[in-house]
Amino acid sequence: MSRMPLNNLWALIIVSLTIALVLSVAPIPVFLETARPLWVPLFLTYWVLIVPDRVGLTTAWVCGLLQDILSYTFLGQHALIYSVMIFFVVFVHRRFSMFPVWQQAAALFVFYVLGLLLQLWLMALGGQRIPALSFLLPALVSSLLWPWLFFLMRPLTKRLTVSSED
Repeated sequence: MSRMPLNNLWALIIVSLTIALVLSVAPIPVFLETARPLWVPLFLTYWVLIVPDRVGLTTAWVCGLLQDILSYTFLGQHALIYSVMIFFVVFVHRRFSMFPVWQQAAALFVFYVLGLLLQLWLMALGGQRIPALSFLLPALVSSLLWPWLFFLMRPLTKRLTVSSED
């Protein structure tokens, strides 16, 4: 089986990150809004683990800027938060990929909580009201979704023979 050409790899990455951006701003019921998963960091984490030489901090920064534009927040807020989250994943990606998926989910919970605490700090600096402890619920939901995302995306990338040796 031949390897996926570079342009098809980027097409797959762009499509998946576009889906993540759309999911992050798609309307959902108000009572579920506090538990909205961190779709963009989830997909970024997946791609950093699969192709760390092609997806990293720059991709996280660009996706964060797009998220800022889509959600009408301060320009650079999500870019900084996503870059910090993905920095931790990039920093430990070799060891991280050896963990079982449930341990990856636990580590992602910690990384995502750190990103949300950074967001909380930025909100406090901007004079916004500090939310309750439910503010950390997206980190929990995202870490619980990680095994599902991993096991749904993995066969797709295997079938399309995506690898970091292209």
